[in-house]
Amino acid sequence: MGTEQGEQETGAVPPAEKQQARTRRAGLAVLGRLAVVVAVLGVAATAVLVTTRVSTPPAGQTTTDIPALSVQAADVQPGSTAPVNATVAGAPVADTQPAQQPQQHQSSGKDLLSVWAAKVASVTGVPARALVGYGNAELAVRESQPGCKISWATLAGIGRIESNHGQYGGAVLQANGYPSKPIVGVPLDGSAGVRAIGDTDGGRFDGDPNYDRAVGPMQFIPGTWAKWGGGYDPQQIDAAALAAAKYLCAGGRDMSSAAGWWQGVLSYNNSVEYAQKVFGLADSYAKAAQVVKVS
Repeated sequence: MGTEQGEQETGAVPPAEKQQARTRRAGLAVLGRLAVVVAVLGVAATAVLVTTRVSTPPAGQTTTDIPALSVQAADVQPGSTAPVNATVAGAPVADTQPAQQPQQHQSSGKDLLSVWAAKVASVTGVPARALVGYGNAELAVRESQPGCKISWATLAGIGRIESNHGQYGGAVLQANGYPSKPIVGVPLDGSAGVRAIGDTDGGRFDGDPNYDRAVGPMQFIPGTWAKWGGGYDPQQIDAAALAAAKYLCAGGRDMSSAAGWWQGVLSYNNSVEYAQKVFGLADSYAKAAQVVKVS
């Protein structure tokens, strides 16, 4: 009895309870170590995620689709007719090499292409700087491939759908022909509604070393740009418009004929709705510009 009293006063614990306490302490220790491991793994996973996000360019919006959403497709059957084939009125033939600022011949101290572009801008709503690029491309190809008969209006229709004339995503088309921020599309990684095209430029033009992305005001894939871009920058409107004109004129195509026009635009984007939208835009631009006179 004295022994039992002594155990109570000194806090002595029976053997069975000591074993239970040791078991609880061991379990807590295991849980503690597990929590540390989970925390470390969480930090590591976060680091990997951050590294991935930093090293991979942010996916752009679908620049080949979104600017076109507000454009109505023309009610016209493929191959039945071509848009009005307007030409650059009164402007001299420009240098065939695109530059920061296209070089035009001067007449009476005036840059006729810029004068024409300013007047057409007022009746079409297309930015004058974009019209300089489209007009410059028409003039250059008219000289090098006269049988093509490419119209600035068709190039403007494509430019409107692809990037809203270099203004997509809040960009501003600057005097030097570059948008204020690069226009880059989504990675072509084979996801829903997207073609799978592996990287062809080492990320030089699109910033993506894994997949190609369409770039610039006319939305060229880097692999295609390598063939038609002439070593220039696809973000620059003069270079992009000239490359697009050459692409549309490939194979001796006559872009003033119904068959040639539809073949050309569908080769740019194999979608009837896309081509119908380009048709409606090109036709409306050309008709609006008929009142423009440059002398």
